[in-house]
Amino acid sequence: MRKRITYLIFSLVSVFINWPLSAQICDGNLGDNIFDAGDFGSGTSNVLQNNPNIAPGYSYTTSPPPVDGLYVLTNNTGNWGNNFGTWLDIPDNSSDPNGYMMVVNASFEPGLFYEQEIDDLCENTLYQFSADVINLIRANVSDHIKPNVSFLIDGIQQYTSGDIPQNEQWNTYGFTFTTDPGQTSITLSLSNNAPGGIGNDLAIDNITFQPCGPLAQILPDEIESICEDGMSTELVATVTGDQYDSPAFQWQQSFDEGMTWVDIPGANGMTYTHTDLSSGFYYYRYLLANGPMNLSNSKCRVVSNVKIVEVVPKFWNIIDTLCEGLTYFTGGSTYTQTGIYIDSLISSIGCDSIVTLDLTFLTDPGIDANVSVLNPVCFGIPEGSIFIENIINGNPPYLISINGEEGFAGPEIPNLLSGMYDVVVTDVYGCTFEEVADIASPLEFTIELGEDQIIQLGDPVNIDPVFTGSINSFTWTPDVLDCEPNCLNFEFFPANSGDYVLTAISDAGCVAEDSVYIEVQKIRKVFIPNVFSPNFDGTNDYFAPFGDIPNVQSIQKMQVFNRWGAVVYEQSDFIPNEATNGWDGTFKGKEVETGVYIYLIEVEFLDGEVLSYSGSITVIK
Repeated sequence: MRKRITYLIFSLVSVFINWPLSAQICDGNLGDNIFDAGDFGSGTSNVLQNNPNIAPGYSYTTSPPPVDGLYVLTNNTGNWGNNFGTWLDIPDNSSDPNGYMMVVNASFEPGLFYEQEIDDLCENTLYQFSADVINLIRANVSDHIKPNVSFLIDGIQQYTSGDIPQNEQWNTYGFTFTTDPGQTSITLSLSNNAPGGIGNDLAIDNITFQPCGPLAQILPDEIESICEDGMSTELVATVTGDQYDSPAFQWQQSFDEGMTWVDIPGANGMTYTHTDLSSGFYYYRYLLANGPMNLSNSKCRVVSNVKIVEVVPKFWNIIDTLCEGLTYFTGGSTYTQTGIYIDSLISSIGCDSIVTLDLTFLTDPGIDANVSVLNPVCFGIPEGSIFIENIINGNPPYLISINGEEGFAGPEIPNLLSGMYDVVVTDVYGCTFEEVADIASPLEFTIELGEDQIIQLGDPVNIDPVFTGSINSFTWTPDVLDCEPNCLNFEFFPANSGDYVLTAISDAGCVAEDSVYIEVQKIRKVFIPNVFSPNFDGTNDYFAPFGDIPNVQSIQKMQVFNRWGAVVYEQSDFIPNEATNGWDGTFKGKEVETGVYIYLIEVEFLDGEVLSYSGSITVIK
């Protein structure tokens, strides 16, 4: 029989492998996990302080987060205090708040980062190997390399995960394999096919190594019930699959509801007969392996499902106490008076039971309680409360229900809307106290900005909000400028179409919001004359553009050319409608000749758009 030193190896390799293989997960029953070190242990310290020396190719750090080529055992990355901004803040993948996981920052070079010796495996046995892996990069981060993990046996790739998704979830990956005749050990490896660099950061937890066998069942799965004065019952092992040519069985029983198990001496067949007819619940399962030798080795056997046998008692003694006025129902009978009642019942499985009921009805003690309310401040917000205090005369513990919904602990029932609430307090015997609580509704704080409007560019808009209640503060979206001193009732000139939203906060802290849509029609209101008489008689002596302000904001540039293309006049950045800002019909201090001249004018409008206008102007004397 071969024997050699074996390792469970995880490695980061910067060479990409192109041929992904499909995973083969055990479709039968699994045995116990024989790799105890795979959960990395636990500790109250956030970071394991002692170097575990489990990564020959990496260095251990006790000052996370680890940089490239480092690893750490930790129970929560969120407790580091200085985690990378792109990394997740997560605990390990278990219910243990102190459980450790292995966090690795992939280096640029290949290197082992986990190593563990395993031996005493069974030959000709199917095993399943799996591990939980999470991509540590947050889902909203882009352009980061994703880890890509391959599983290998003795250096030969068996399965690759593909890119580990950036989904902020643990992902389980694994495969099955069969040991060769005479083989009692193997080398298992994990390699990361993605190159090191930006990303390629992962955490690993729950490395498991389990025998995999045929489907081992005790059918049916449901609890099997038998009568205390009835017959014993036979449990049958159902094995589906032919991978064991010499199946061996060992039946077990648990006396602590499945926490621990003990072998039943001599119970090595495919059936086991339960003969104990004392009332109670009995827990059974069986171990299954390929031959008696493998059955004695926990690394070679699998475990069936748990089968529960219930022995239903013949005699039932029930003691109960109820509040007067209630009714007790059992076995088709109803009881309303104190007394001892004996009845014979046939259960659903045919057991003949004798039930002795010792029933007491108590006089209603007159439960009382103080019920008060806290009204909400803002309309439609669930911030009201009901207080149920100083409960007297009843027998605790008390059950509180609000409008028929149970499970409230009290004394405060918060987060309630305004309305009428039926409050019921019930003690342990069913005696009740009832009262209606009225949570008043406050005045609704509202804003009304009026109807949507259609205007032409440069037209004024008046907004006069109507409020219910007093205003403490408010904001406009987008900002409305030049509205001082009164930014609630004012006039402004919108440059573009859009929604104008007013959000206000009342003195009580309530929020109201309304919007108005203003459609701005882009009509350009500019006029350029085509003739003028610069004879200084006081009439039409200047050539200048005219426009409605604020539709027109300014004249960015104005040029006049003679018939040979020479510039005879040029002016920039001036206000329209001022004739003296225009051309007076002179060039270099002399009057120009009558005739036709060409102009080019650039006009800036309220919405910031600049348009060019060109044409001819005639000079007459």
